[in-house]
Amino acid sequence: MVGDVVIPAGERSGASGSGGRRGTEGTGQFSTLGLHLADPRVEASVLSLLDSVEGELRANVASADPLVSEAARHLVEAGGKRFRPLLVALGAQFGDPTSPGVVPAAVVMELTHLATLYHDDVMDEAAVRRGAPSANSRWTNSVAILVGDFLFARAADISADLGTEAVRLQARTFARLVHGQIAETVGPRGGEDPVAHYLHVIAEKTGSLIATSARFGGLFSGASPEHIEALAGYGETIGVAFQLSDDLLDIASESTQSGKTPGTDLREGVPTLPVLYALASDDADAAGVRLREILSTGPLVDDALHAEALGLLRESPALKRARETVRSYAEDARTRLAPLPQGPSRRALESLCDYIADRTS
Repeated sequence: MVGDVVIPAGERSGASGSGGRRGTEGTGQFSTLGLHLADPRVEASVLSLLDSVEGELRANVASADPLVSEAARHLVEAGGKRFRPLLVALGAQFGDPTSPGVVPAAVVMELTHLATLYHDDVMDEAAVRRGAPSANSRWTNSVAILVGDFLFARAADISADLGTEAVRLQARTFARLVHGQIAETVGPRGGEDPVAHYLHVIAEKTGSLIATSARFGGLFSGASPEHIEALAGYGETIGVAFQLSDDLLDIASESTQSGKTPGTDLREGVPTLPVLYALASDDADAAGVRLREILSTGPLVDDALHAEALGLLRESPALKRARETVRSYAEDARTRLAPLPQGPSRRALESLCDYIADRTS
């Protein structure tokens, strides 16, 4: 399950989740995210790219069929984090970010991501996505699946214009996404560590696409091969860290900071990292024993049990351990930046490590 956090890209008219929000131009900060990019020129470049991506997304989900157009626009106009286009834009700072392939590459990444959300909601039987009725609940499962397929097709069409390498990379990334979804659906196999399995699923489902996003930014801006590889390694690791931090926000946040009501994963029985750590714990204190007892029952649809489990998790060693895991991934991502030149572009990527490490503190 992929959480949503809005990253502003200038004015986004018509977006129910983020309309009218702006980055704080000239201050080195994305105000909604609290992300400091350290350099106004880098921020201006990134914001410009993200604004262009918004327009291209809307243009590329249009169809001759009014139903397809409406359903395909559904999640685009609901807003969202645009984290993958952000990584394309940041990666492009190591070449020429105005190169003509950069914006289409970012659109490919976001369309691919959006397509997976349509399919995820069908598999999860989700009723809400980004604060609005999910496509499957509004139009039926069949329509949601087919619209997801349509978005995959649009992404592939744009990739073809970018060249053979783009098509190959997108296809390989899609294969990893599918493998990750299968692994999540099947669950840990006999004797497999549930935590290791969960981290593998996140790397396949989330890290893979963010890695390709950072790679595309470097590739289509003309960055050097060494820098492109460093960006891809960074993208994969920071992608895992970001998803894990979303999992923690679902438990630790008192607001809807994660883009959904806190405790949603608990209510739906989604075994995120803090829950897996708690279940694997051998803490003999009353709180630890009680927490394992509640979590072992599955989805917490009972309001009283849900509230009790949420309270126990917030005070548990499992949550602290999960925070340490997020910080470990964020620091690992930072080390992968070593081949990149020092300067404002690298500092922008480092600031993302700091942001992710700190957002669940």
